[in-house]
Amino acid sequence: MFRKSKSWALMLAVVMTLSVVLAGCGGDNNNKEGASPSASSASPSASPSASPSESAAPSESAAASEGIDVSKLEPVELTLYFPGTPPKDEKKVEEKINEYLKTKINATLDIRMLDWGQYDQKMNLYVSGREVMDIIFTAAWNGHATNVGKGAYLALNEGLLDEYGKGIKSVVSQAILDGAQINGKNYGVPALKEMAEQGGILFRTDIADELGLTEKIQAVKSPADLIPILEEVKAKKPDWTPLYVKDGENLNSHYMNKFDFFGDTKLEGVVLKDGTDTTIKPAMEYPVYKDYLNIAREMFTKKLVNSDAATSQLSPTDALKKGNVFMVVSPLKPGKDAEMAAAANLPGKIGQVGITSITTSTGETTGSMLAISSTSKNPERAMMFIDLLYTDKYLNNLINFGIEGEHYTLNGEVMSDAPGKANYIAGSSTWMLGNQFLNYIWDTEATDKWDQFKKFNEGSINSPALGFTFDAEPVKTQVAALKNVQSQYAPGLETGGVDPAKVEEYYNKLKQNGLDDVIAEKQKQLDAFLASR
Repeated sequence: MFRKSKSWALMLAVVMTLSVVLAGCGGDNNNKEGASPSASSASPSASPSASPSESAAPSESAAASEGIDVSKLEPVELTLYFPGTPPKDEKKVEEKINEYLKTKINATLDIRMLDWGQYDQKMNLYVSGREVMDIIFTAAWNGHATNVGKGAYLALNEGLLDEYGKGIKSVVSQAILDGAQINGKNYGVPALKEMAEQGGILFRTDIADELGLTEKIQAVKSPADLIPILEEVKAKKPDWTPLYVKDGENLNSHYMNKFDFFGDTKLEGVVLKDGTDTTIKPAMEYPVYKDYLNIAREMFTKKLVNSDAATSQLSPTDALKKGNVFMVVSPLKPGKDAEMAAAANLPGKIGQVGITSITTSTGETTGSMLAISSTSKNPERAMMFIDLLYTDKYLNNLINFGIEGEHYTLNGEVMSDAPGKANYIAGSSTWMLGNQFLNYIWDTEATDKWDQFKKFNEGSINSPALGFTFDAEPVKTQVAALKNVQSQYAPGLETGGVDPAKVEEYYNKLKQNGLDDVIAEKQKQLDAFLASR
């Protein structure tokens, strides 16, 4: 049941947005007339007979840049930063992108993918050092609100969105944009994708079948149920990692324990997404946190998880690519298994099982955004590029999947593997970059994928704080100190490498470094937000 408030209105707007998008799809993935409201006008492949290569000509692609006199624009180079492992054919695809962008906005793009394990650290250094950047992937779970407090991003609704983001505003509802605001301003454009999440696991179906574990896995109801399954994997596949976990992707990740952090999952002070209480407390004061620490510790001491869990920088996708990892913890959505299988180059070999309730918080509505750096020399052109990612089917699929004929073949809007697919797997970019409803689907995915997304969102429980994002500016000194403490304790505790008895020491250190001040400020802001609804 949705809570009837502005939070309910936000979720309703999400569902209505998806309904409009899906109305264009009509559930027919061979119908190129509409993956989004503007797809037919914005996409080079709007005609059923047009292929991306044929439709790259500017005259055949009326996108969001429509009305822009390209001849009057000076050529510029834009940088795009997002997490992922740079694929072998990145430069080849980049060249194709740049041929197209020159005709649309007279710009070229320098894609700068940073490995998942290094992304947050490097971006913190770039932000602190005032590195000149243009477009940056940001999210609630990797410190978006904190970076806003540092002045890292431009406020987009101070002219940029209205002037150069008309295509975005035609497909992303104002309610979704409002839900991503901090103090009334948008510092990132939310990706148009699913707006709910469910905690669970992804696993190798081929190995599960081989070991006779499929039914047991499908019957899992809690993290504790995983232990005997992982023990069987360890016994029968001693060279395999039964469960891969890392900092931020483990049993105490927000999607597993249902914590709403109000915009920054690395800053203490939460309410439960599937609860009703709006009293903010530190995570360790909730029984689920300590329960999951104990389960993680048991898994670690039994060597059911990777020994480098606290320090590993491999993403779950890259871990699965290694070929000897059986299971990972993951936020789920319809078709996440097929998406992960494609990204890990394991088609048809990944399954998923949901463990938690399905919930929506501001962390999901702001779980994937594109921001413009406050150091950008060309913010207007950067906004034009972002706008294209929401409206231009050719560009969207080119940056996500590569070149038709080399990295995939296309039948209608359904992709199949091409010989060069492994040379351009851009990781998780499909949910990072713009409008996911412009994406083609793989032949291993459900043909009604987007209808499933709609039902998934409709069945979600709203966090009591949905729509609220914490502004860390009033306590930024304490925030910096708390994050230092968190980085010392949380990775080891939450992946099982450190005895849960250490949580009391962790809690006391947080208290000594301003935890009460941050909790009080969070509560003050949340109470004001709730009173205004």
